[in-house]
Amino acid sequence: MTAIPPPDPRLVHDSFVIERFYPAPPARVFRAFADRGAKAQWFGCVEGWEVVEHRMDFRAGGTEVWRGGPPGGVIHRNDTTYHDIVRDQRIIWSYAMSLDGRCISASLATLQLRAAGTGTTLVLSETGVFLDHDADCTQRVRGTHDLLASLERYLSAGEPRREP
Repeated sequence: MTAIPPPDPRLVHDSFVIERFYPAPPARVFRAFADRGAKAQWFGCVEGWEVVEHRMDFRAGGTEVWRGGPPGGVIHRNDTTYHDIVRDQRIIWSYAMSLDGRCISASLATLQLRAAGTGTTLVLSETGVFLDHDADCTQRVRGTHDLLASLERYLSAGEPRREP
C-alpha cells in the first residue's frame, strides 16, 4: 500500500464569495467586464499604477492578459481564460496571477448578475490555490473588494467612453 504524502504547506486551497449591489442594470455591469475599453477604466484600480499590457478576447475559449504595477516596481500579471459566458447573466473564467514572473496563484471564478429592482446584485465566487506566500486568500479577498469598489466608481460615473 502506498502512503499518501502530507499536504505541501506552500500550497493553500481556499475559497470566498462576495455579493454586492450596483445601481446599474445587469447589461451595464456585464458590459463593464465584456468591453475592453470599459474594463480598462476600472480594472487594475491601484492609484498610480501603470498598465504595461492589456489584451482581451472576450468569448468562451478566449483569453485576457493584464500586466501592470507601480512605476519601476513589481510587475503584476493576470492571465485569464474564459470558459462560459451568458450575456448579462454569468461569466466563468480561470486565471493565474504572477509577480515579476513568479506564479502566486491559480483560480476558478464565477460571476453572476441578477436584476434587483433598477440595479444589479453581483455574486462573485472564487476557489484558488495560493502558492508559497499566503496562509489563505485574505489578500485576494481584499484585492477583489478593491476591484469591485473601483467598478462601483466606474458605474457611478455614467456611460463609459468608447475606445477607438
